[in-house]
Amino acid sequence: MKSATAEDEKLSTRAAPLVALDGVAIGYSSAPVVEGVDLAIRTGDLIGFAGPNGSGKTTILRAILGLLPPLRGSITRSCALSAFGYVPQSAALDPQFPLNVSEIVEMGAYGRVTRFGILPHSERRRIAEVLEQVGLPHLAGKPFFSLSGGQKQRILIARALMVNPKIMILDEPLSGVDRASQRAITELLIKLNHERRLAIFFSSHDLEMVREVSEKILRIDKGKVWWEEKGAVLA
Repeated sequence: MKSATAEDEKLSTRAAPLVALDGVAIGYSSAPVVEGVDLAIRTGDLIGFAGPNGSGKTTILRAILGLLPPLRGSITRSCALSAFGYVPQSAALDPQFPLNVSEIVEMGAYGRVTRFGILPHSERRRIAEVLEQVGLPHLAGKPFFSLSGGQKQRILIARALMVNPKIMILDEPLSGVDRASQRAITELLIKLNHERRLAIFFSSHDLEMVREVSEKILRIDKGKVWWEEKGAVLA
């Protein structure tokens, strides 16, 4: 990954975090899954979140998205939750989901449908634009369930782009796809981050792939969270 310039790093450091977790414990029914989480995501950040399956990565993502309140500590956001683009694991969707690609992407514009249930022409143009951005405009009319795992993941990224996000949160975008598809997805994330300064926070159980994509790495295992940067443990 191309390194950020010194000026980019200064701007990122000065900017208020889009979302910040301070001493957060997160879990269910008063039982913490992870504790002591300190995290700030700013404009221009590309942060990989690495840990084994079942370690609590999705739990933290749910808290960032406002779906799970912290048991302890605080979570602050400097932008509305509507500015968060979320990309779930493609496997979380019904494989027989009876929609085509354009209809899946259109779901990202749900809040801008008119009171008559009509999507404005500007949003329909936007669908074509985001499909172009993820490199799959030719699949617009294809059934979503007929796509490969990597194609599905890029279509879900296109759906998230429909909200014009300031920050994109991705849950295991590299899971269940072949190495070539992983490369295409990571190159897309790097492109969105560099060209739009879109803040990106993605989880993965593949630590080596995370290290290839971003110099900022958050690690999690056995309920503990720490930072790694250029091979050094920071906390």
